[in-house]
Amino acid sequence: MKKVVRILGVIILVGAFGGTLFFLYNKSKKKEDVFENKNPFYSDVVMKTVATGSVVPRFEIEIKPQVSGIIDELYLQPGDRVTKGQIVAKIKIIPDMVTLNSAETRMNRAKINFEDAQIDYDRQQKLFDKNVVSYEEFKASKVAYDSAKEELTAAENNLELIKNGVTKKAESATNTLVRSTIDGMVLDVPVEEGNSVIQANTFNDGTTIASVANMQDMIFQGNVDETEVGKIKEGMPIELEIGAIDKQKFAAVLEYISPKGVEDNGAIQFEIKANVQLTEDQFIRAGYSANANIVLEKKDSVLVIPEGLLKFENDSSFVEVNTGNDLEPNYEKRFVQTGLSDGINIEITEGLKLDDKVKGEKIDPKKLKEGEGNKG
Repeated sequence: MKKVVRILGVIILVGAFGGTLFFLYNKSKKKEDVFENKNPFYSDVVMKTVATGSVVPRFEIEIKPQVSGIIDELYLQPGDRVTKGQIVAKIKIIPDMVTLNSAETRMNRAKINFEDAQIDYDRQQKLFDKNVVSYEEFKASKVAYDSAKEELTAAENNLELIKNGVTKKAESATNTLVRSTIDGMVLDVPVEEGNSVIQANTFNDGTTIASVANMQDMIFQGNVDETEVGKIKEGMPIELEIGAIDKQKFAAVLEYISPKGVEDNGAIQFEIKANVQLTEDQFIRAGYSANANIVLEKKDSVLVIPEGLLKFENDSSFVEVNTGNDLEPNYEKRFVQTGLSDGINIEITEGLKLDDKVKGEKIDPKKLKEGEGNKG
C-alpha cells in the first residue's frame, strides 16, 4: 500500500513539474501580431483649403455732422433700420463768441444803412411823384434802398445761422439735422444726447454719430496661406461655416484675391474676399468669425483607402495585401498609384481591387481576447 502511495506521489510531482514547464514555455513563446484587414471602397474625395476670417458688410458708412455743436436729439439706436435721407440726429450749435459778435455788428450796421436808405428813398419817391426830380435820381435812390434791404436780410440770416444753424426760409436744408446717406441697419451709435460733436475738416475726420450698413450685402474677409493661394481663383464656390450659427452653412463666391501678401507670425498671408449669397430669411450679424472651405478639386465615387494604410519606399507608395485568410494571413507588398487625397482617404488609381484585403492597424491582444470571449 505504501508503495502505491509513493508511486502516486511521484506521478503527481512529475505532472506538476511538467505542467509548470509547459505553462512557462507558452508564456515565454512570442505570440504573432494580429492586424486588421480593410477593403478599399468607393467614396467622394474633395480636396479643399480652409481660410479663417470674419463676415462683414461690404459697405459700412459712418454718418458725420456737417456742423460742430452738441447733440440735442437722437432718433435711432443700434438695430434700427433707416432709409436714405432719414433724420438720425439734431445738433444744437454753440456759436463762437467772436464770430457771433462780428455777425451782430454786421447786422446793426446793415440796419442803420437800410434805415438811411429808406428815408432817402421815401423822400425821392415824393419828389419824383411831383416831377421835381428826374427818373435817374429816383432810380439811384431805389437801387441804394434795395441793396441796403438785401444786405440787412443777409446779415440777419448770417446771424441766425451762427446762432441756430438754420434760417427761417430754409429749415428743411439745415445742417443741424443729420440724415442717413444710405438705406440699411444701424450697427453702432457711439454718441449720446448731450455729447459734443465736431464736423469733418482738414485736421479732423469728424465725430461719428452712427454707423449704417446694408446687412443683405455681406462679404467674407479672410486670409489664405501662400502655399494655397496659387490653387484658388476668382469665381470659385465657397462654403462658410460660422461658429455662432450651428447646423447651418452659407454659400459664397470668391471675388477677390490680394496681389500682395502680408507677413503674419512668420508666414505670408494673402487677403481674400467672397460674396456671401444670403437668402431672404437668412441674417448674419456683422463681425461673426467664420471658416471658408474652398474646394480645390473634387472626384465622385472613386476607389479609396484610408490614407494611413499607405506606406512609402523611395519615390513609390505601396500597401500590404493579405493573400491568405484571416487565420493564416500572408501579407505581400503591392505598389499602387495614388490620386486625389482629402487628408483622410486617398484615391487609388492602380494596384488594388474592391475585394483586396489591405493590412491595417495592429489589433490589441486584450481586445482580441474580449472579442473571442463575446463570440463564445
